[in-house]
Amino acid sequence: MAENAYEGMYILDSNRYGRDPDAVSGQIREMIEGIGGKILVSRVWEERRLAYPIRGQRKGTYWLTYSWLDGKRLPEIERKCQLNDNILRALFLKIDPRIIDALVAHAQAEPAAPGAEEKDEAAKDEKEPRKRGEKSPVAAAKESGGSEAEAKDK
Repeated sequence: MAENAYEGMYILDSNRYGRDPDAVSGQIREMIEGIGGKILVSRVWEERRLAYPIRGQRKGTYWLTYSWLDGKRLPEIERKCQLNDNILRALFLKIDPRIIDALVAHAQAEPAAPGAEEKDEAAKDEKEPRKRGEKSPVAAAKESGGSEAEAKDK
């Protein structure tokens, strides 16, 4: 059996996933393990608005997996994904075994909260030393009706 490393990206029906996330994501695990695959990482990536409706759905939950599968059995799992009502789309990419460890480690890391980078920049501006009575660039921009982006550019 020639096993290869695969990245699987699934777009799940957000409504069904929202009602029962464990059951919907569990179906992906069952499909992969059912054909003799081994899952390395399986996690939600993000929920977002789709570029165009798929099966009448305008939002989708993206699910990411990294797994070892027999390449000859991949068409079976692709067909099961097409027949599953919870999965709107699925894509599988063969991964070079030399980089699978780095991809798995990256996927296991928790994603940063949205807007965290902006908060870090504002905190950095606040820590810079200023003369007594001088306002931060962000505070000065807000008072003058400007935006934070304009203040950061100065």
